[in-house]
Amino acid sequence: MAGRIRTSDIEEVKSRTNIADIVGDFVSLKSAGVGSLKGLCPFHDERSPSFHVRPQLGFYHCFGCGESGDVISFLQKMDHVTFADAVERLAARVGFQLTYEDGDSAPDHSNRARLLAANAAAETYFREQLATPGADPGRRFLGERGFDHIAADKFGVGFAPKSWDSLTKVLRGKGFSVEEISASGLVSQGDRGIYDRFRGRLIWPIRDVTGQTVGFGARKLLDDDKGPKYLNTPETAVYHKAQVLYGLDLAKRDVSRSGRVVVVEGYTDVMACHLAGVTTAVATCGTSFGVDHIKTLRRVMGDDSGKGEVIFTFDPDAAGQKAAMRAFAEEQRFSAQTYVAVAPDGLDPCDLRLNRGDDAVRRLIDAKEPMFEFVIRQTLASYDLETVEGRVGALSESAPIVADIRDPSLRPGYTRVLARHLGVDLAEVQAAISRAGRGGNRAPVSRNQAATPQAEAPAERPASLRDLPGDPATRLERDALMAILQHPELAGHDLVQRAVLTGFVNPTLAVVRDAIAATLDSFGTAAWFDRVIETVPTPMTGLVQQLAVAPIPERSEADLTSYVREITVALIDRDLLRQSHDMLGRLQRTDPKDRESYRAIQAALMALEGERRRLRER
Repeated sequence: MAGRIRTSDIEEVKSRTNIADIVGDFVSLKSAGVGSLKGLCPFHDERSPSFHVRPQLGFYHCFGCGESGDVISFLQKMDHVTFADAVERLAARVGFQLTYEDGDSAPDHSNRARLLAANAAAETYFREQLATPGADPGRRFLGERGFDHIAADKFGVGFAPKSWDSLTKVLRGKGFSVEEISASGLVSQGDRGIYDRFRGRLIWPIRDVTGQTVGFGARKLLDDDKGPKYLNTPETAVYHKAQVLYGLDLAKRDVSRSGRVVVVEGYTDVMACHLAGVTTAVATCGTSFGVDHIKTLRRVMGDDSGKGEVIFTFDPDAAGQKAAMRAFAEEQRFSAQTYVAVAPDGLDPCDLRLNRGDDAVRRLIDAKEPMFEFVIRQTLASYDLETVEGRVGALSESAPIVADIRDPSLRPGYTRVLARHLGVDLAEVQAAISRAGRGGNRAPVSRNQAATPQAEAPAERPASLRDLPGDPATRLERDALMAILQHPELAGHDLVQRAVLTGFVNPTLAVVRDAIAATLDSFGTAAWFDRVIETVPTPMTGLVQQLAVAPIPERSEADLTSYVREITVALIDRDLLRQSHDMLGRLQRTDPKDRESYRAIQAALMALEGERRRLRER
């Protein structure tokens, strides 16, 4: 087993890594001012972004849930890996060779890394097999659905030969142990030992949002295959079907840029949509669309403005309608507007493209209808509206749906639509909706409220910006420390050296000031901020990180330069003014006959005024 990674190597990896690139694989980040980015927190549900990233310092902090740290801790928390695993992944990303205290080579014991490596090797094997004679059923399946070899290559489609253990032998030959192959979900256990899980099937690699292959989906092709039509990788340490969305690695940039995502029902539907120009299509993998999928999409979309679009495509059959109602049950977790697109004649996107061309797929998405309108129609369809009993039942079930519409400006319109469909007096429908709103069946989630309740905060919390009082003196100290920590190059060593000598009103912020003063010998270097973090007491590290990422009001570079210097000067000027006030008091208490003391105090007052004047002239 290799030893610990050298500290200097860890710092080098951090310095070569832009934290915004890593966080951007999971969260859609937008500008929050010069040198600052923000997005929806990946650690808790929220309606408006409170997750801030400061690339220059390499730190992030969420002002909603309090999570904070550097790029290494971010990967640890997001991917549930060890510190060493996170460093090794980042090093591989930037092409840096790590050195270990008792050896020169990287260890091979990282569980997650080994499972990902096994999946990557399996994907390569499956893709190679698609070109072999035995894969003719797979190639025929793709061709019959309008996919050529270029499309197969784009989506990494492969073929698992009808063999007991061909993949197992290949992976064993590459150095993977039986335990690693089993843990990756690539084999199953039987009376005769382990055997390949996927045999005689077409294979789609399932990738996480960063593009790493975490599992596979396999489609039955052969008549003698007694297994299910689709077979996926079982739950593993790297594959969680409730969290992964097929195609998101390919769609994420367009999803983030457009604020639109199209949720389809299968692998071939994703392929058809992308090839037809609908490049924001994704699909679930062997499970219903659920809460964890919503969390993932909201982060990628940057879903906080209510302007985005989530479009679900469903088959018009009973199963499709049931899926639509399940999606509707979670609809209010989105800030984006939700829609439904149902293809004509029962065609899914893959069949629609095959029969009517790419343009038909694009028209399907463009012809979307609001989710509420679709659900109301589906609800009314289950009642006989020709009878009084049917109309009463339909009104009772559909009124809560209209009452739950988040945008109050839409409710009157849907109220009239419902009254028209039912053939019931408008006032009667309005009354039913009003009653449903007061005691409705579904509990609507406010756009400004997290979809999942936050855990109660502990009675005693570490120091936080939220705990600071709002008096002018504390605000000045807070803002000056934010400017110095975030933009030391603009403040300058000399100005900061003077600023840390000033008296502070807030004792908590005074500790941060003292940490800056204690680390001035490395001020402005890449390691300076980390030294400040190490210098403050442990309960205050979170506060320093918050100060380092909290948004500064100035947006342009020119305004920012002025702001940083002016706020730092204001802190010093306040201290000089206090000293002047104290000196004037001393002067008033000094006997004028004591000329030497009197002149000394007057000289000190003049020096203070001169220093204030020079500060203002900077």
